[in-house]
Amino acid sequence: MLPRAPSDKLAPMKAYRARLLRFDDASGQPLYDDDGLLVIGPDAQGRAVVRAAGAHAALIDRYPGVAVEDLRPFLIAPGFVDLHIHYPQTDVIGAPAAGLLPWLENYTFPHEARFADPVYARGVAEFFLDELARNGVTTALTFATSHPSSVNAMFEAAQARGLRFITGKVLQDRHSPDGVRDDTEQSLIDTEALIQRWHGVDRLGYAITPRFAPTSTPAQLRGAGELAAKYPSVWIQSHVAENLDEVRWAAELFPDSRSYLGVYDDFGLLRECAIYAHCIHLDRADREHMARAGAAAAVSPTSNQFLGSGFFDYQAADAAGMRYGLASDVGGGTSFSPFRTMLAAYVVGREGQTKPGLSLTPGQLWWQHTAGAARALGLDGVVGNLLPGCEADFVVLDPQATPLLARKTAQADSLDELLFALIVLGDDRVVQRTVVAGQSR
Repeated sequence: MLPRAPSDKLAPMKAYRARLLRFDDASGQPLYDDDGLLVIGPDAQGRAVVRAAGAHAALIDRYPGVAVEDLRPFLIAPGFVDLHIHYPQTDVIGAPAAGLLPWLENYTFPHEARFADPVYARGVAEFFLDELARNGVTTALTFATSHPSSVNAMFEAAQARGLRFITGKVLQDRHSPDGVRDDTEQSLIDTEALIQRWHGVDRLGYAITPRFAPTSTPAQLRGAGELAAKYPSVWIQSHVAENLDEVRWAAELFPDSRSYLGVYDDFGLLRECAIYAHCIHLDRADREHMARAGAAAAVSPTSNQFLGSGFFDYQAADAAGMRYGLASDVGGGTSFSPFRTMLAAYVVGREGQTKPGLSLTPGQLWWQHTAGAARALGLDGVVGNLLPGCEADFVVLDPQATPLLARKTAQADSLDELLFALIVLGDDRVVQRTVVAGQSR
């Protein structure tokens, strides 16, 4: 019998019995118990964290007196991590457009102008966070708009829910219409003030956020890089190499840079905890440079298919050693659901590679939307997993949520078959409970 946990730490603990999924920290391989036990409780700082995770039979005797909630036959899995999403585009989802640039001009920019109103921004923020929770997403790297009020509204809403959440004011001082275009100097002053107000408060983090290189002047990008150097613990987020027209536009605007990605590097914006959405039209040198810098790609397959942008090349990324994770990219993306995103990524793996026919395994897809995305953010061992010490963010999933899913999962003879059935047939109905910092949401 394993030694018992210290008695003075038993009272505040909670335990859950269910199927249990988490990932090996080193390999990213799934770890699974058909009859598992997840024990959560406070760490030395009082945060709700995973205290133990594994087979029920192996662990239960270590925690006498701890109340166990029996959730069988449900599956407990890490909360999903969305590596790139736009909260102000919640109401833009599903808008028809010929491609990225007309979609921005005709739908996105006019809608984002409304976020100058803090009351409007807070209403969208609350709805957006409800949608994340309904779909099992517990951490997100999120664009706000160019208005500081949009950032404050989102941070206030996320803080009230106890979320680990990252966002930032969009920087766009040119090639943008009135209502969203900001002033170069004021945009940097606002960014620094928001960093000082919010970064590192509770579970919140700030991301320096140029929209994309063509909508920022060199002066604004230079200032963003200076802030990134001054505040090295903040994140950086932007878009790169999503669309061929955009790539050509960036080359015209920044002729001295080696590539579109090179623009960001030239201004000090390529480093660890820098997340660049899409990364479709990169060359080998770009991918290798991203890997050396420790930056990561946010793979956004439903958005890329919807806007006709192209396919992320997993094989080329792996060959270069690039970090990456999955992202919904709402509202260019077509769903908040991680299941829809994982299924689209599977299709991208089959169709859009250097050598077509890659078959991403269910475990690889799930890892990209949990522990892999957390690693891209520099938050491995913090969120996206259920190993001891990880924060207690998890989802409870029902493999019998719909008749067809119940029929399919009843025939699953392996973890791969179970996870793939959920990926192909699952949606928000699968998510029975979303737990953030040990509390159901």
